Amino acid sequence: MSAIYVAEVGEGVPVLLLHSSGLSGDQWRRTTEALVSDGKRVVVPDLLGSGRSPAWPEGKPLGFLDDLAEIDELLTRLDQPVHLVGHSYGGLVALRVAALDPSRIRSLTVYDPVAFGVLSPIEDADAWADLSGVWFGWGNSPVEHEAWLQTFVDFWGGVGAWQRLSARSRADMLRVGWVAHEEARSLMADRTPAEAYRVITAPTLLVGGERSPRAAQRVIERLRGVLPSARLEVIAGAGHMGPLSHAALFNDRLRAQLVAAEATS
Repeated sequence: MSAIYVAEVGEGVPVLLLHSSGLSGDQWRRTTEALVSDGKRVVVPDLLGSGRSPAWPEGKPLGFLDDLAEIDELLTRLDQPVHLVGHSYGGLVALRVAALDPSRIRSLTVYDPVAFGVLSPIEDADAWADLSGVWFGWGNSPVEHEAWLQTFVDFWGGVGAWQRLSARSRADMLRVGWVAHEEARSLMADRTPAEAYRVITAPTLLVGGERSPRAAQRVIERLRGVLPSARLEVIAGAGHMGPLSHAALFNDRLRAQLVAAEATS
């Protein structure tokens, strides 16, 4: 039995949406509404320890390979090629699962995938220097937990991003703080090179935000250089959370990508 909760709505060709770290499948609400209106079957999992999936025990290790195994199993159950979409951490999982068996992917769309293994330690030294701003140390107290989350959220959203969140949003993130910490710790250790993704031949849309961190922007540039059928689009004014803050613009690009991919399949 799957260890993750999976929501499905609509009929037709499946579109699988993978959320970012610290959030849940609920982040795709507006995207789901748009795709269902287009006649798509939308499949939205809550990754391990997130949303409506069972809570993950604090102190128990967790990494993106665990989520990768769950999504690999989900693709097997769906038993047909899917349009695969991922944001940030979900983008990394999407890339890795697409590379496992590219025949299962009709199209791939990723926004700021955190596939930092594609970065060169020399040519991308500036990007790696930016990433050094995220430190790891969960600590033993709620104060230490919030301190880590503040550093994490401020890295991706800019200084003050944590304090700008509503009290409810901060509480929600604190509930899954250990999961977010472990996801981030594991992806920072990933060294999967760009060449490993060359096997992904499906039409691929790489999307980033004009204001996204340097490291995230560099990742999609490196991926564009190796993915055979990739194109890159940058959403003006958007940052790392573009699929939420600029949902209409992101959704327009995703819908156009799906139409184009199906026209060539």
